Amino acid sequence: MINRKRMLGEFYELVQIKCSTRAERQVADVLKQKMADLHMEVSEDDAGSKIGGNSGNVFGFLPGTVAGAPTLMLSAHMDCVEPCADVKPVLKDGIITSEGDTILGSDDKAGVAAILEAIRVLKEQNIPHGNVQVVFTIAEEGGLNGSKNMNPSLLKADFGYALDSSGVPGEIINMAPGQNKINITVTGKKAHAGVAPEEGLNAIVLAGKALAVVKEGRIDAETTANIGIIKGGSATNIVPDKVEIVAEARSRNQEKLAAQTEQMRKAFVDTIEAAGGKVEVVVAKAYDPYVLAEDAPVITLARKAAESIGLTATTKGTGGGSDANFFNGYGVPTAVLGTGMSKVHTTDEFIKEEDLYKLGELTVSIIKTTAQEKK
Repeated sequence: MINRKRMLGEFYELVQIKCSTRAERQVADVLKQKMADLHMEVSEDDAGSKIGGNSGNVFGFLPGTVAGAPTLMLSAHMDCVEPCADVKPVLKDGIITSEGDTILGSDDKAGVAAILEAIRVLKEQNIPHGNVQVVFTIAEEGGLNGSKNMNPSLLKADFGYALDSSGVPGEIINMAPGQNKINITVTGKKAHAGVAPEEGLNAIVLAGKALAVVKEGRIDAETTANIGIIKGGSATNIVPDKVEIVAEARSRNQEKLAAQTEQMRKAFVDTIEAAGGKVEVVVAKAYDPYVLAEDAPVITLARKAAESIGLTATTKGTGGGSDANFFNGYGVPTAVLGTGMSKVHTTDEFIKEEDLYKLGELTVSIIKTTAQEKK
């Protein structure tokens, strides 16, 4: 169904384009031209200007040839984690890697390549299809800031898929957590540690006492928490008067997310104030959780599309967020699809060549299957 040689070549092309978060201009321009060459309606939003980036989210629209079919969204993100410059893809024994000194970039160029190949196949083989909206986002890494700063009215789809998960093609993510960022500032009192330590109040010690009673790690099957960053102190001869901590709480259950966040906040406030210190806790919502029912159209259609080409379809929850968190929040039911990418965010990242092709085939099958549905 797909052109394997072409898809592999385009994947290689894409991963070799440096695409740091908030610096996606080059890859955005390439993708806009590719979609224009496919006679799609192409546009770009202003999300980049809101986050200090040099590119916005890129949109492509392919009008349908089948009346009454749902409008389908296919999405992938354009940015990669570092180091993403001078990537040199290597294929050996059916496995695609970098040379080992950079990431590969299958997160998420595998998704991008699959979407482009699927659109080409539709055109070349005159496959009936409904409206297809393509959304290539910026700044997914480090906060989902492209989708977060998107105008929801730009989304035209009835449902969609974000091609952006580890796991083999056929794996469907129907549940993902929400996340709260928790910023804590602990204030004690500065003093000379050798001359008058009794005049000080050690902010690091205060923070340590609070950390000893904070629930963290795996809380339950749906909920996690982590203390990620701690900064404080300037010298061993100074009793430190300030410590800054950045933490997070996640859960696929909104009530559990609120409860875990409150436990962490209360642990810091109660412990530190009881010891005579001061503390400020600022909670910021990063994104909301979502749960898509097993019988939701977006799930049943993906399962049907996968099985129709011989893939094993499975659904599962994840502990990570993606652009799908915001798409679901905007009212577009969106599942995340396994792409085959593995060991992402490391220089050991890889993807099986066959999984890349299977992802392309699955994307075509999803478009074909959607065209058979009615709104």
